[in-house]
Amino acid sequence: MSLGDALSIAMAGLRANQASMSLVSSNVANAETPGYVRKTTDQVQTNTGSIGTGVNIVGVNRELDQYILAQLRTETSGASYASLKSSFLQQVQGIYGNPDGTGTLESSFNALTTAVQALSTSPDSSSARIGVINAAQAMASQLNSMSQGLQTLRGAAETGIKDSVSTANNLMKQIATINNQLQTNPLGGTSTDSATAALLDQRDQYVTQLSQPMDIRVTTNSANQVTVFTGSGVQLVGNEAATLSFDAQGTVTPNTTWNSNSALSSLGSIKVSYSNGGSIDLTDTLKSGKMAAYVELRDKTLVQAQTQLDQFAATMSSALSDKTVSGTATAAATVPQGYDINTANLMTGNTVNLTYTDVASNTQRTLTIVRVDDPSVLPLPASTTPNNKVIGIDFSGTSGTVAAQLNAALNGANLNFTSSGSTLSVRNTAGFTTVDAASTTVTQTGLTGNGVEVPLFTDNGKAYSGATTVSGSQITGLAQRLSVNTALSADPSRLVVYSTSPQTPSGDATRANFISQQLNNAKFAYSPQTGVGSAGTPFSGTLLSYMQQITSAQGAAAAAASQVADGQNVVLSTLQQKFTATSGVNMDEEMAHLLSLQNAYSANARVMSTVNDMYKTLMQAF
Repeated sequence: MSLGDALSIAMAGLRANQASMSLVSSNVANAETPGYVRKTTDQVQTNTGSIGTGVNIVGVNRELDQYILAQLRTETSGASYASLKSSFLQQVQGIYGNPDGTGTLESSFNALTTAVQALSTSPDSSSARIGVINAAQAMASQLNSMSQGLQTLRGAAETGIKDSVSTANNLMKQIATINNQLQTNPLGGTSTDSATAALLDQRDQYVTQLSQPMDIRVTTNSANQVTVFTGSGVQLVGNEAATLSFDAQGTVTPNTTWNSNSALSSLGSIKVSYSNGGSIDLTDTLKSGKMAAYVELRDKTLVQAQTQLDQFAATMSSALSDKTVSGTATAAATVPQGYDINTANLMTGNTVNLTYTDVASNTQRTLTIVRVDDPSVLPLPASTTPNNKVIGIDFSGTSGTVAAQLNAALNGANLNFTSSGSTLSVRNTAGFTTVDAASTTVTQTGLTGNGVEVPLFTDNGKAYSGATTVSGSQITGLAQRLSVNTALSADPSRLVVYSTSPQTPSGDATRANFISQQLNNAKFAYSPQTGVGSAGTPFSGTLLSYMQQITSAQGAAAAAASQVADGQNVVLSTLQQKFTATSGVNMDEEMAHLLSLQNAYSANARVMSTVNDMYKTLMQAF
C-alpha cells in the first residue's frame, strides 16, 4: 500500500467520522422531539481491485421498524376509539345515575309511587292529591332532562365528527405536500440525505396523527412516498390529498337520524371527494378511530339509550290511560262461533287483540292489529315473536274495508273477518282455528265517565296512543316531551273522582289503587330495541324492574368500555415504548457511539500524522 493510499483511507475515515458525529449530535439534540427517528450514516467501502481504499458516505439511514410503526398506528386508532366511547358512556351513566341514588329516574319514580300510596290511604286529602301531581311533574321533568342530556351528547358527537374531519383534512394535505417533495436517492439504496430524512420523520408523524381520527392502512413506494387508505380500502392521500366533508346539522333531536339515503337522512354524513368529481360515503365504513366512535355513539349507542327512556315513558303513560275492552262472543247457530269487536273508540296507534288456537298443532297464538290512519307508513316495521304477530291496518278507508285488508294480510291464518260500520267480526274456521278471546285497547282522554283509567301523562298536551305517521312513531322522543295532564293539574280531585253520574264519593280510593297497581305491580312487555331482551324473548316485567334493568345495563356498558379503554391504552403504551426503544434516541448508546467515533477520529488523525512524518523523512532523504 502506498503512502498516498494510506493518506486517502485516513481522510475518508475522517470524513465518515465527522458525518457520523454530526448525526450523533443531531440525535442527541432531538432526543425529546416527537416523531424523531434515530439516524445513522449509510457507509459503503471503496475498493481498488480487491483492496479496500476507503469509505464513502452515501446517505442517512432512519433506524425505523416499519412493522412496529404499523402496529402503533393500528393501536392508536383503537385507543382513540375506545377512550372516546368510554368517556361518552361514563357521561351516559351519569345521566342515568346509580341505583338507589338521589336525583335519578328511580328516585323520582319511587317518589311518585309513594305519593300515590299516600293518596290511596287518604283519597279525600287535597294535599295528597297535589302531592301526586307534584311527584308526577317531577317524574316528567326527570325524563325530560335525561332525554335532553342524551341529545346534547349526540350533538357533541355531531360536532366531534366535524372537528375530526377538519383535523384529518389538514393532516392529509401535509402528507401529500411532503410526498411531492421526496425524490429517489441519486446514490441508490434505501437511504436518504439528512433533509429528506427530516421530511420523512415529519410525514410519518402526520400519518400517525391521522390514525387517531380514523383507521388507516399505509403503503410505501421505492421513492419513500406513502399512499394512505382507510381500513376498508378507500384511498385518502398519495401525491394528491382527497377532501373529507361533513354536513353537520345544527340541532340534534330524538327524531334526527342518519340514513345512507341522503334524502332520508337528517344528520351529517362523512364523505371523501376527489379532484375528478367522484365521492364516497364513509359514514358507516369506518371501524376504528374517533370518527367511528362518534358515529357509533350518535347513531346507535345514544339512540338506544333514548329508546330506553322513551319506552319507559310510553309504558308508564299507557299503563294508566289505556283501557282494554273485551269483544262480544257470538254463538248463533247459523254462524261459526267468534267475536264482534267495537272499533269506534280506537285512536290511531290503538290495537285490536286476538288470541286463537291453531287446531292442527294445538298451538295458541296472538294477533295484534294496530290502527293506522296514514297508509303511507304501511307496512309497519316487523315486530313478530314466535307466537305473536303484529300488523298495521289502514283505518282511514283509503285501502278498502278493515276486514278485506285483514283477510288479505292474514291469508293462510284461517281467520275469517267481516266488518259492518265500526263493528269488526272474527269467526272460527271449523277444523282449523278457534278464536279464544278478542278485545280492543283504547286510550282514554277524558278524566271521568270511562272507568278508573286516567291520562295522567300526555305528549305535550296530546294523548299518547303510540301512533305511527309519516313523520315517525309517536314514541320517539316521548321522554323529552312527556308532561302532566294540565286538566289534572287544574283539578287534582279527578285523581279520585272517575265518575260524575253517579258521582264518585270523595273518599273513594278505587282510582288511586288502580294507579298504584299499574305503577307497582303490573307487568308489561318491552321492545327489544331497548337492548333489554330479544325479539324472540322480549323482556317482561314491572316498570321498576325494567328501569333497574336499563340502569344496570348502562352501568355495565360504562364499566366494560372503561376496561377496554384501559386495556387498549396499555397496549398502545407498550408499543410506544417498544417503538422508542427500536427507533428512538437512547442517550447512553449515543454517548457510547460518540466515544467510539472520537477514538476512530483520533486513530485516523494519527495515521495522517504518521504519513505526514513519513513524507517528511522521504523528502529529506533526497
